[in-house]
Amino acid sequence: MAFIDCHFYSESLKISTSMYVILPQSTHSQIGLVNRAGGTKHPTLYLLHGLSDDHTIWMRRTSIERYAALLGIAVVMPAVNRSYYANMANGYNYWSFISEELSALARSFFPLSDQKEDNFVAGLSMGGYGAFKLALNFPNKFAAAASLSGPMDVSDNQINGLGEEFQQVFGDRSTIHGSTNDLFHLADKVSQTNIAAPLLYQYCGTEDYTYESNKRFRDHCSKLGLDLTYEEEPGTHEWGYWDRKIQTVLEWLPLRQEKLRN
Repeated sequence: MAFIDCHFYSESLKISTSMYVILPQSTHSQIGLVNRAGGTKHPTLYLLHGLSDDHTIWMRRTSIERYAALLGIAVVMPAVNRSYYANMANGYNYWSFISEELSALARSFFPLSDQKEDNFVAGLSMGGYGAFKLALNFPNKFAAAASLSGPMDVSDNQINGLGEEFQQVFGDRSTIHGSTNDLFHLADKVSQTNIAAPLLYQYCGTEDYTYESNKRFRDHCSKLGLDLTYEEEPGTHEWGYWDRKIQTVLEWLPLRQEKLRN
């Protein structure tokens, strides 16, 4: 795999920002790692960070490069600070950045596929929420999305870590319902369109503070008939589980079967 620490200017944010990118590389003599690469345009996983983290965290806390190497998939890890992947009421337009600008910029820099069947999004905690928010808002762009311990209902008073920041991010809590930030509303909407809904994977530990909202969202998707794979097990909000579960997510992704070079 090739690893790129990419710094660039964002028109949406009006500031310079960063992303980590790992790209497939076909190698024959590298010791201890099997690398594979497919065609000229790589399938891509947009991998999102949580509230207290940044774009470096997946590389620091997991072996995501090693996990992705065998699959021939690119991984794009952007920085969004503590934005909840929203156009903040008092702050930066991170939703415009993540939903409109990021993929176009990444494809202009790197050989990434623009086909729906080659694009996926996943994340942990705040990033799990962001992954579902992105895929459900744009079912025509993403084949699958995965949430690890994501807070499924950001209007819930139990959301950990926001505190007084909530109004800075979302403004009036009453505006969330029925909006771009409401995953339940987005699930309703995507279930009523003629566009094939993205496959969804949802994991949460039973001792996690997001557990109740995860169960509610699971049940909501079940009623709508959406294709959601749900898993839970004893666990809290921590990296030991996320490191294991991102491997499960990679195995679950509906990657197209292409001839890979190794």
